[in-house]
Amino acid sequence: MSFVSVFDVLGPNMIGPSSSHTAGAAVIAFLAHKMIAPPLKKVDFTLYGSFAKTYHGHGTDRALLGGMMGFNTDDIRIRNSFQIAAERGLAYSFTPCESETDIHPNTVDIRMENTRGQSMTVRGESLGGGKVRISRINGVSVDFTGDYSTVIVVQQDKPGVVAHITKVLSDSNVNIAFMRLFRESKGNTAYTIVESDGRFPEGIAEPLRNNPHVHDVMIVEP
Repeated sequence: MSFVSVFDVLGPNMIGPSSSHTAGAAVIAFLAHKMIAPPLKKVDFTLYGSFAKTYHGHGTDRALLGGMMGFNTDDIRIRNSFQIAAERGLAYSFTPCESETDIHPNTVDIRMENTRGQSMTVRGESLGGGKVRISRINGVSVDFTGDYSTVIVVQQDKPGVVAHITKVLSDSNVNIAFMRLFRESKGNTAYTIVESDGRFPEGIAEPLRNNPHVHDVMIVEP
């Protein structure tokens, strides 16, 4: 029997009419913006399913843009996301895609580019009640919710890298709730995703990067 909390019944504190189309959208974008170094230069949203059909009327576009600027679901600045993005010099676009149907109905691909020329694409799914799932990073299938403090290690799929990650976390007294490895294929780019019950120690990224096969480390705090 699954457990349903009062917060799942009542839904999140939010700006907008829909926990799936506004609150969930804001959370997806908020998590995505934590995965790339600021400041952002440009963000392009590709919307699928019901997101593609109703994104303007339900305020999904404002919520996504607000989340990319670090606004929480209940931040009243979401109502003025377009204006604030223009003031910050953040370019953006929204492209509905109704041709791809074998996909979760509330799905968005977010392609981000920062002022350093770095870019990445994140796919998120809004599951209802403000709950979300990140299901792809740069085309590689992953799975995490952002409910926990999360470290994402981008690495080459080589022996010893996972052992390096677990040793660094153990030496830093990190309590691991979940740890999973996702890869595009053997020997290529892989993502180790570690979720913890508590916040990660300050500076944990540097020792994690101290391995020749680690390309990047992202820390996403809820």
